[in-house]
Amino acid sequence: MNFENTGIETLTLDLNRLDEVMEHNGMIRAGQWDYERVTYDYKFQIKEGIYYLRIPGFAVEGDVGAYDAYIKLMTPILGKHYYPHGVEYGEDEYFPEHLVKQCKKMITQIYEEAKVFAE
Repeated sequence: MNFENTGIETLTLDLNRLDEVMEHNGMIRAGQWDYERVTYDYKFQIKEGIYYLRIPGFAVEGDVGAYDAYIKLMTPILGKHYYPHGVEYGEDEYFPEHLVKQCKKMITQIYEEAKVFAE
Protein backbone atom coordinates (compact mmCIF):
# COMPACT_ATOMS: atom_id res chain seq x y z
CA MET A 1 0.00 0.00 0.00
CA ASN A 2 1.41 3.36 -1.02
CA PHE A 3 0.81 6.51 1.01
CA GLU A 4 0.61 9.12 -1.74
CA ASN A 5 0.86 12.90 -1.40
CA THR A 6 2.16 12.89 2.19
CA GLY A 7 4.81 15.53 1.61
CA ILE A 8 7.54 13.04 2.53
CA GLU A 9 8.41 12.54 -1.14
CA THR A 10 9.14 16.28 -1.49
CA LEU A 11 11.91 16.26 1.12
CA THR A 12 15.69 16.07 0.69
CA LEU A 13 17.71 15.96 3.92
CA ASP A 14 21.23 15.51 5.19
CA LEU A 15 21.58 11.82 6.11
CA ASN A 16 22.63 12.52 9.69
CA ARG A 17 19.61 14.76 10.36
CA LEU A 18 17.36 12.25 8.63
CA ASP A 19 18.69 9.43 10.83
CA GLU A 20 17.91 11.52 13.93
CA VAL A 21 14.35 12.27 12.82
CA MET A 22 13.67 8.66 11.87
CA GLU A 23 15.15 7.26 15.07
CA HIS A 24 13.07 9.71 17.11
CA ASN A 25 9.98 8.24 15.42
CA GLY A 26 10.98 4.61 15.89
CA MET A 27 12.05 4.05 12.29
CA ILE A 28 15.10 1.79 11.93
CA ARG A 29 17.67 1.98 9.10
CA ALA A 30 19.92 -0.76 10.51
CA GLY A 31 21.46 -2.72 7.63
CA GLN A 32 18.99 -1.58 4.99
CA TRP A 33 21.27 0.68 3.01
CA ASP A 34 23.93 0.68 0.37
CA TYR A 35 26.05 3.57 -0.86
CA GLU A 36 23.19 5.14 -2.81
CA ARG A 37 19.98 4.04 -1.06
CA VAL A 38 18.43 3.88 2.40
CA THR A 39 15.32 2.24 3.78
CA TYR A 40 13.73 3.03 7.14
CA ASP A 41 11.34 0.48 8.64
CA TYR A 42 8.89 0.30 11.49
CA LYS A 43 7.71 -3.19 12.41
CA PHE A 44 4.14 -3.76 13.60
CA GLN A 45 3.33 -7.07 15.27
CA ILE A 46 -0.44 -7.12 15.63
CA LYS A 47 -3.08 -9.86 15.81
CA GLU A 48 -3.61 -9.67 12.03
CA GLY A 49 0.07 -10.39 11.34
CA ILE A 50 3.41 -8.67 10.91
CA TYR A 51 3.49 -5.47 8.88
CA TYR A 52 6.21 -3.00 7.95
CA LEU A 53 5.91 0.72 7.34
CA ARG A 54 8.80 1.50 5.01
CA ILE A 55 10.18 4.86 3.91
CA PRO A 56 12.82 4.53 1.18
CA GLY A 57 15.19 7.17 -0.10
CA PHE A 58 18.17 7.63 -2.40
CA ALA A 59 21.29 9.76 -2.33
CA VAL A 60 21.15 12.77 -4.62
CA GLU A 61 24.62 13.76 -3.46
CA GLY A 62 27.38 12.06 -1.48
CA ASP A 63 27.91 8.61 0.00
CA VAL A 64 25.62 6.90 2.52
CA GLY A 65 28.44 4.69 3.82
CA ALA A 66 30.55 7.74 4.69
CA TYR A 67 27.58 9.42 6.43
CA ASP A 68 28.02 12.23 3.94
CA ALA A 69 24.92 12.21 1.75
CA TYR A 70 21.77 14.13 1.00
CA ILE A 71 18.78 11.82 0.78
CA LYS A 72 15.68 12.35 -1.35
CA LEU A 73 12.81 10.54 0.34
CA MET A 74 10.32 8.47 -1.63
CA THR A 75 6.68 7.47 -1.17
CA PRO A 76 6.07 5.60 2.12
CA ILE A 77 4.71 2.06 1.74
CA LEU A 78 3.07 -0.50 3.98
CA GLY A 79 3.60 -4.20 3.48
CA LYS A 80 2.62 -7.47 5.09
CA HIS A 81 5.29 -10.00 5.99
CA TYR A 82 4.88 -13.63 4.93
CA TYR A 83 7.32 -16.17 6.33
CA PRO A 84 9.62 -17.26 4.66
CA HIS A 85 8.97 -15.28 1.48
CA GLY A 86 9.20 -11.68 2.66
CA VAL A 87 7.10 -8.54 2.52
CA GLU A 88 4.23 -8.05 0.06
CA TYR A 89 2.98 -4.55 -0.81
CA GLY A 90 0.28 -5.37 -3.35
CA GLU A 91 -3.18 -3.89 -3.62
CA ASP A 92 -4.64 -7.35 -2.95
CA GLU A 93 -3.26 -7.33 0.60
CA TYR A 94 -5.47 -6.64 3.60
CA PHE A 95 -4.34 -3.71 5.74
CA PRO A 96 -6.38 -3.18 8.93
CA GLU A 97 -7.88 0.30 9.18
CA HIS A 98 -6.39 0.92 12.64
CA LEU A 99 -2.94 0.13 11.24
CA VAL A 100 -3.38 2.43 8.23
CA LYS A 101 -4.54 5.22 10.54
CA GLN A 102 -1.50 4.75 12.80
CA CYS A 103 0.85 4.77 9.79
CA LYS A 104 -0.67 8.00 8.47
CA LYS A 105 -0.18 9.59 11.88
CA MET A 106 3.47 8.47 11.98
CA ILE A 107 4.12 9.74 8.44
CA THR A 108 2.62 13.13 9.31
CA GLN A 109 4.79 13.38 12.42
CA ILE A 110 7.93 12.43 10.47
CA TYR A 111 7.11 14.98 7.78
CA GLU A 112 6.57 17.76 10.31
CA GLU A 113 9.88 17.05 12.03
CA ALA A 114 11.89 16.48 8.83
CA LYS A 115 10.67 19.49 6.84
CA VAL A 116 12.51 21.78 9.29
CA PHE A 117 15.82 20.31 8.07
CA ALA A 118 14.91 19.90 4.38
CA GLU A 119 17.13 21.39 1.70
